[in-house]
Amino acid sequence: MRSTPTWVDKVHDKDQVPVVIYDLAFSPDGAQLIVAAGNKVLVYDTANGSLVRPLKGHKENVYCVAYAKNGKRFASGGADKCVIIWTNKLEGILKYTHNSAIQCVSYNPFTHQLASCAADDIGLWSTEQKSVSKHKIPSRALCCSWTNDGQYIAVGLFSGLITVRNKLGEEKMKIDRPGGHPVWTLSWNPGADENDILAVGDWGQRLSFYTLNGKQIGKDRSLGFDPCSLSYFPRGEFLIIGGSDKKCYLYTKEGVRLSVIGEQDSWIWSCKARPEGNYVACGSQDGTIAFYLLIFSTVHGLYKDRYAYRDNMTDVIIQHLITEQKVRIKCRELVKRIAIYRHKLAVQMPEKILIYEIFSNDSSDMTYKIKEKINKKVDCNLLVVTGNNLILCQEKRLQCLAFDGTKEREWEMESLIRYIKVIGGPIGREGLLVGLKSGQILKIFVDNQFPIPILKQQTSVRCLDLSCSRKKIAVVDENNTVLVYDVDTKELLFQEPNGNSVAWNTHNDDMLCFSGAGMLNIKAGNFPVHQQKVPGFVVGFCGSKIFCLHVYNMSSVEVPQSTPMYQYLEKKMFQEAYKVACLGVTDGDWRALAMSALEGLQFNIAKLAFVRVRDLRYLELIHNIEERKKRGENINHLFLADIYAYQGRFHEAANFYKKTNNEDKALEMFTDLRQFEYAKEFLSSSDQRNVKQLIKKQAEWCRTTNDPQAAADMYIAAGEFIKAIEILGDNGWAEKLIELGRNLNKADTEPLEKCAHYLTKLQKYQMAGEILQKLGDNKKLIKLYVESQQWEEAFILVETHQNLKDEVYVPYANWLAENDRFDEAQEAFHKAGKRADAVKVLEQLTLNAVVENRFNDAGYYFWQLSMQCLDLASQKMKGDAKDVEENILDKFFEFQRKADIYYAYHPIAKYMSEPFTAEMPEALFNMGRFLLHSSINETPHGVSRLHALLTVAKQGKTLGAYKLSRYAFDKLQTMRVPQRFQQNIDVGSMTIRSKPFQDNQDLLSMCYRCSTTNPLLNNKGNQCINCSQPFIHSFIGFEVLPLVEFILEDGISDEEAVRLIKMDSLSGSSPRDHWQESGNDQSQSMRLENDTGGLDEDDDPFTSKLMSFDQGGGQYQPVVIGQNTLKKLSRTTVFIKEWQAPLRYQYYRNLIPEISITMCKSCWRMYHAEDFELLMLQNGCCPFCRGKQ
Repeated sequence: MRSTPTWVDKVHDKDQVPVVIYDLAFSPDGAQLIVAAGNKVLVYDTANGSLVRPLKGHKENVYCVAYAKNGKRFASGGADKCVIIWTNKLEGILKYTHNSAIQCVSYNPFTHQLASCAADDIGLWSTEQKSVSKHKIPSRALCCSWTNDGQYIAVGLFSGLITVRNKLGEEKMKIDRPGGHPVWTLSWNPGADENDILAVGDWGQRLSFYTLNGKQIGKDRSLGFDPCSLSYFPRGEFLIIGGSDKKCYLYTKEGVRLSVIGEQDSWIWSCKARPEGNYVACGSQDGTIAFYLLIFSTVHGLYKDRYAYRDNMTDVIIQHLITEQKVRIKCRELVKRIAIYRHKLAVQMPEKILIYEIFSNDSSDMTYKIKEKINKKVDCNLLVVTGNNLILCQEKRLQCLAFDGTKEREWEMESLIRYIKVIGGPIGREGLLVGLKSGQILKIFVDNQFPIPILKQQTSVRCLDLSCSRKKIAVVDENNTVLVYDVDTKELLFQEPNGNSVAWNTHNDDMLCFSGAGMLNIKAGNFPVHQQKVPGFVVGFCGSKIFCLHVYNMSSVEVPQSTPMYQYLEKKMFQEAYKVACLGVTDGDWRALAMSALEGLQFNIAKLAFVRVRDLRYLELIHNIEERKKRGENINHLFLADIYAYQGRFHEAANFYKKTNNEDKALEMFTDLRQFEYAKEFLSSSDQRNVKQLIKKQAEWCRTTNDPQAAADMYIAAGEFIKAIEILGDNGWAEKLIELGRNLNKADTEPLEKCAHYLTKLQKYQMAGEILQKLGDNKKLIKLYVESQQWEEAFILVETHQNLKDEVYVPYANWLAENDRFDEAQEAFHKAGKRADAVKVLEQLTLNAVVENRFNDAGYYFWQLSMQCLDLASQKMKGDAKDVEENILDKFFEFQRKADIYYAYHPIAKYMSEPFTAEMPEALFNMGRFLLHSSINETPHGVSRLHALLTVAKQGKTLGAYKLSRYAFDKLQTMRVPQRFQQNIDVGSMTIRSKPFQDNQDLLSMCYRCSTTNPLLNNKGNQCINCSQPFIHSFIGFEVLPLVEFILEDGISDEEAVRLIKMDSLSGSSPRDHWQESGNDQSQSMRLENDTGGLDEDDDPFTSKLMSFDQGGGQYQPVVIGQNTLKKLSRTTVFIKEWQAPLRYQYYRNLIPEISITMCKSCWRMYHAEDFELLMLQNGCCPFCRGKQ
């Protein structure tokens, strides 16, 4: 690094007495320099050092100045105890005072709050404040500095103490430094990657560093002088320190002294770095203001793809130019020279040289470790490292040192050495290329005392490089001319102007590049130079990468070698073009090389190029040609014809085919390309065997070019009926299809079947049927009728072909089932002899209804299943069905039970899932009890016992059935309950215990046979606990109906019983006189017209038989009556379930005729007459079996 004074000014007062420059401050853009000079504030233009304006406002000396980071204002303070705020237009806008002289001022970088420090206090002011807030300090303040984020300010005191305060002025901590020396200067590092590092200089001649927590970093560094000013570069990479030794120094951010920036004749009180550019301003005791430009020279070294350079003056960074990997070596001293070669790295510092080495053979390894250290001061202009030696260049002399510092040999040159480079060789015998100012170029081997002259030119050498074959040398002379010589003959091969550096390609002996005038020039062989814009100058050329150094940055430029490759291709120099392409070209360039080599019949080069672009098609062509050549074929024109055909140059290919008497190949090529007109030119008029084939190919072409009609006509003409039919069918031309089908011979089975297939696809069933009738294929005709749902035609055809019955009735039944015509579907299944399928239809519907929570439908389907089972049992008894299982009646009763349960569960499921219900509380309560009684032993799939218990619990609590409700809540507490019900159950379980432990007597069920009052829930289920008589429920509200079941004495058939009951045997006034019976085929009802009359108990033999059972609830004993009793029964009080065989009829008597009851004659379920009539009016059908009434 070296410094150059840009401008210098000396400030005097009006009596020409020099004034002291106590402080300096740059504006944020660096355009102005604010100077505290005497009792004035001076404003300088940094560009030329001219004084812009002196600012008057202070009455005594100005000690400090500071500029706000936003550039809007700056401040000054001095011995007159005043702080003045100035605008960037150099106008004073505000003044405030302290009780003593102002020692320092500083602006917060974020809030732009101004801190002013005096002898006994600190003042904080911002535009948002009406007044200055002041805070006492224990000693005189000498300096202050804000942290990067503006949160804290550090103040250095005369007592040697540092106080750190927040932006409100509250003290955060103290740093008590040993010795008690005044802290004259301090500054926080402004670097973005630094974590609040405070640099401190005191008048104990020490430099120290601290963190924000007050912890010291490293040890104190001795300065050797009293520091008066300490400041960082804008990015924090360097420190500037000036003081009592009249010098301004450049230090690293760690405190390592690098060099002297400038020297004055008196103490330096202030030194600051300009925000932009490497400029430093210094102010001294004698009034001198010096403005310096710092010039940082590039210290670097390059070997192939590794570039080493100096960073921050004390660090070495090694960059891998291919992988962009970087490694930093911290030397902690000034780095003067760097040299790199293979795995060695040499770093020269002021008092020593360090040799680093990579100890692995991995080309990507970047781990450098110290191998040797030479502890002595060495002066040299250039430094070179080899495998075992250091080469020092000292003007005209070269010295070769071993790594222990021993001098092994020395070479003395005739003039100054301008350039030196290691050109490789065995370890200990490396060669050096040396260029002299006299124009002499030498080769030196480190183990040889005698230099070897290569050539001598008239001009001085500026840069040189040797080609990879060592046969050519490129030189840049002092006139910026690039000259290339043949090493052996010393002949000048060519020269080019405007060059400042040159480099040969390390992979190609005929290619070099040179830079100059902002352009990068690439030269291959004897071809013209190819240019492109690249800043900097060339230092290396490796493959397709050119390494350029621009200012301090090394960049790798990827340069496609397209231009030189095409230059070689123009000269048919395929081998040289391939070598250039290997350095790096695009896929398009590789393809161009491959095509050119292929046309030049250079198959080896073409193959290698096609491999790079992975073109298997052309590789297959080359392999085919090579195989033909092995078999002895050597007709180059035929090879070229194949190549041109592959390239799409068909006419050229055809001409070559014709030259080699291969017209058939030309014909095949043109027909494949659908170029039929050209094909006809090569088709001989006497050769008719290919005409048909040509027509077929033309038809295929018409088909692919979206002209299907022409294609179909051509296929028909060529006899390709199936392809013609496919085209007609795909385009929906039914009329042409039937026309073709009618014209075809019956023996053309496959084309006719194809016609029928497409006509069916087009839903032209009548036409398809005509074709199938022509073929006589009844099975396919049946399939056609079924597919088109022409059932009547299918049935007519089945009458004459009974063996195809299953082909019709089974699809017909499935179609009916899909359209919800289940009764007809079952009949169709029966006709087809598929009884199992008939049952399966209903079973699947039932399962779906349960899974989808359609429990009403599930009950309906189970009832249908039960009736189907009963029908099968009846057929089995008659001998019409022999494959019916034995337990078919058990299934009937099971399905009847499940139908009742799902029917009753449907309203409860809706009640539990919907917010409102249309059901009365009594109905829900009865349904819940019915479910609990019906599912004691088994609960059907989908039915939740929890829902039934919760319904009973809630409705029982509402209706006064507290005992049953408590029982239900207790049961629920033992079950796993969904979260949405848990709170209601917990609350209900608590509140029900406040109710009496009994049920409302009005809710208890009474047995109409034995008059026993039954509990609301019993373990026997839906039957009396005393006589075991089953309860008969109304299938609307599920109340217990006053019905008692009776059976017939042995010997009485159902037909006779029905006849006896219907006899009008009672005379006089009887219940028949007062009850009106009504009914139809589906239901039976009784209504009381007059409430007078009736039979006494002694006159009714049925009543006397009601108590014919064992008391205590043993085995159920039904009421058994004979002929005499049957004759006395009123047919209006008797209900008969007329089940079909093999079941017997079921008989019930209404013991309370005043209660009107209706029975559905489809499902045999009982209802209260009024409820049933209401639902019939609403829905028009039975609520259980959905039968129309």
